[in-house]
Amino acid sequence: MSHSPASLANLDLVTLAERLGRQCRRRGATLTTAESCTGGGVASAITAVAGSSDYFETGYVTYSNAAKTRLLGVPEALLEAHGAVSREVVEAMVRGACGDSGASLGVAISGVAGPGGGSPDKPVGTVWLAWGGAEAAEAECHHFPGDRRAVREQAVREALVGLVRRLEQA
Repeated sequence: MSHSPASLANLDLVTLAERLGRQCRRRGATLTTAESCTGGGVASAITAVAGSSDYFETGYVTYSNAAKTRLLGVPEALLEAHGAVSREVVEAMVRGACGDSGASLGVAISGVAGPGGGSPDKPVGTVWLAWGGAEAAEAECHHFPGDRRAVREQAVREALVGLVRRLEQA
């Protein structure tokens, strides 16, 4: 069954995670997650699928900047220069997660889920996601509407959609 990329966003999380698993098996890919504002939600969605141990390596929940540096190797200078919610940091997070875990593909997320913590340049709902491997990554910024729960759910969904798209285009 084939869906256009636009229709991926309409699938429920279980269906997306199952599709992701099929693509990982088909391509021999292994996965890792590096999550901040989603608190492990992407890893939880992936591992809700029976048999996900075939392709899911590990998940990192690096909520603090210190954890991003200690576990993922994100340079402190990068965090100081750009802030945790930035292209530079999520790209470093996904490269670090793949480098440490050995996974071939990863996703990283850092954002402002709210209700507090926003700023004029990074309002509540601002979420950076990056997909890639140990050597290269590509990032996107999203501005998700709603409360904390809604922002986190949309970020998890976008993370899964991005993983599926990258595997289906490989």
